[in-house]
Amino acid sequence: MIERIAGIVFPIYAVVAVGYAYGRWKKPDMAFANQLNMDIFVPALVFAALASKSFDIAQNIPLLIGATAVTLGTGLLAWPVARILGVASNTFVPPMMFKNSGNMGLPLIVLAFGESALPAAVVLFFVENTLHYSLGTWMLDHKAKLWNLWRVPVIAAAIGGLAVSMTQFPLWQPLWLGVKMLGDVSIPLLLFSLGVRLTDSRFTDLNVSIVGALTSPVAGVLVALAANFVLGLEGRDAAMLILFGALPPAVLNYIFAERYRQEPERVASIVMIGNTASLAIIPLTLAWVLR
Repeated sequence: MIERIAGIVFPIYAVVAVGYAYGRWKKPDMAFANQLNMDIFVPALVFAALASKSFDIAQNIPLLIGATAVTLGTGLLAWPVARILGVASNTFVPPMMFKNSGNMGLPLIVLAFGESALPAAVVLFFVENTLHYSLGTWMLDHKAKLWNLWRVPVIAAAIGGLAVSMTQFPLWQPLWLGVKMLGDVSIPLLLFSLGVRLTDSRFTDLNVSIVGALTSPVAGVLVALAANFVLGLEGRDAAMLILFGALPPAVLNYIFAERYRQEPERVASIVMIGNTASLAIIPLTLAWVLR
């Protein structure tokens, strides 16, 4: 079991470590690469996964509901923690809710459960990403316009992929393969970019950050267990939802906090400590769900 877990987590953290080391050494401007990834490569990955013949939307509806419950439920459990800490809820709660389902979740699930689990992993990522761009934006700015949410490339790609899947549209196989090849670029680049991005974070407000590093996975796993029971999820899907709940905060939380001036330095620290703590939390969670 130890060897299996090491085989899952080592490639992920190794690529993140390379990105972190390179970021400290060269201090590259990853803005263009990140934009390419979020505008082209990740949407291609999402579209190819959802439009594939192996994807069954009906089969994944319980997982979609479970991911929604984990995201919202984690926020509800984190809100009183923010009150106890005396921290603004809009600073503390979003990083607890919105997990690193892209940079870490996608490769982690594929390495743990195989390539066949990618469509289900994309469902988890789609739910988290959609809620982050909609509810997460509204939490930081109640006047934000959400009607053009479909213009976000990842969400547009998901809508397109679901349309192909639901209508059983006969997608030309070479076209699908070309899109998939573009999507294959996304996961390594997500991990590398995460490492580079973490070089900008600083260890501040350690008490708040450490509490956040524990609150996010504990609350997420508790809600995932409840959701598994209510929805009747078993086997791989149940394990994936628990793993989804245990993920650390997404780096996108820092970008949103910076955009809306919601204590970005404190949010960066919460994200940094949370992702550092995942070095221990993710292997322990894997040991549990893979038994």
